[in-house]
Amino acid sequence: MAHIRALSTAVAIGGLVALGSAPAAAQTAEVLHYWTSGGEARAVAALQQEFEAAGGTWIDSPVAGGGGDAQATVLRARVLAGDPPTAVQIKGPNIQDWAAEGALANLDEVAAAEGWDEILPPLLRDIVTYEGHYVAVPVNIHRVNWLWVNPALLEQAGVAVPTTWDEFNAAADALLAAGITPLAHGGQPWQDATVFETVVLGLGGADFYRQALVDLDPDALTSDTMIAVFEQMRRLSGYVDPNFPGREWNLATRMVMNGEAAMQIMGDWAKGEFAAAELQPGSDYLCVPTPGAAGYILNSDSFAFFKVEGEDRIAGQRLLASLILGTDFQETFNLFKGSIPARNDVPPDAFDACAVRSMDDLAQAVAADSLVPSMAHEIAIGRAARGAFLDVVTEHFNSDMTAEEAVERLVEEVELAQ
Repeated sequence: MAHIRALSTAVAIGGLVALGSAPAAAQTAEVLHYWTSGGEARAVAALQQEFEAAGGTWIDSPVAGGGGDAQATVLRARVLAGDPPTAVQIKGPNIQDWAAEGALANLDEVAAAEGWDEILPPLLRDIVTYEGHYVAVPVNIHRVNWLWVNPALLEQAGVAVPTTWDEFNAAADALLAAGITPLAHGGQPWQDATVFETVVLGLGGADFYRQALVDLDPDALTSDTMIAVFEQMRRLSGYVDPNFPGREWNLATRMVMNGEAAMQIMGDWAKGEFAAAELQPGSDYLCVPTPGAAGYILNSDSFAFFKVEGEDRIAGQRLLASLILGTDFQETFNLFKGSIPARNDVPPDAFDACAVRSMDDLAQAVAADSLVPSMAHEIAIGRAARGAFLDVVTEHFNSDMTAEEAVERLVEEVELAQ
């Protein structure tokens, strides 16, 4: 129903956002993205359908591979050649970098007409604005700090779902004693960093998280709390199976699904694996926040809008920006993607229990000022500094490096990266 409603309203939206600058038929958008498989491809296809239903001409420019790295190379070449795409899938600080270069268009007119200030969480507004002006549009919100649980295995070992890291360690020890792998994990740097940032939040809380992973405060990076984080990471390295190096995240998720491991720490894109297997949250598997202090680690996909020439392309940008944050597309897209809507007023009726929990926890985190951006997923800091974290966290996880040595190395690497 959401898709039908979207198609019926898209024509009206198209006329509104063109703002008289061009007829509805003369709205063109070339969209550069790296959503090329599975639910992601279905999600972007839904946006294309809505755009075309509103009379627009969609030029699809997918770039596969590299988690956006290949696309970044293509984008840089296009901009240098004076031929930027209309809209580009970009995340976090990369949006700010392009805006600082003067490459992005101003979307304030559409934002004001549709009340974006009121429907977006403050942290998300900060990500898609530059010097107070909208230059990008968020598509979704992924929660990173999820613990995915096989309840049958926990029951077999006689343990409860952990809510603190001490409880997690006790449960994991009991699972090991019962011959069960406690933690499904893929030994890739970004996965190591995903686990790491959940431990930072859980042991240090939101304020410490920001000091360490956003502000890169040397005092926070060398603190006793950060030493405790690396000590917990060492405990976790003893709870994974021997075959974890190089494993893809979705294969780790399947270990939880298939009863080969009890738990996994991963963002809510993991939910797609459970859904594809027709497993039900609350019975076949559990989705609970990672242990420790309350908070919400945000990962978000956005489209940045580049400065383009031609009334049809400018009108196309306005239409596309409006559609992306429209309530119908927000529902359609996020049901495909496993995430939750970027706007805070989409009804939860069509979403599953995990998504509804995510929506509720997001609202609580905003109210409590415990919503934080993901370092591991390129929302909090630039690529160079993020790379420093990934290098040190992964080396520590796969060696006998002490926690004290790790924090010393971390400060050195972060300083070099800045």
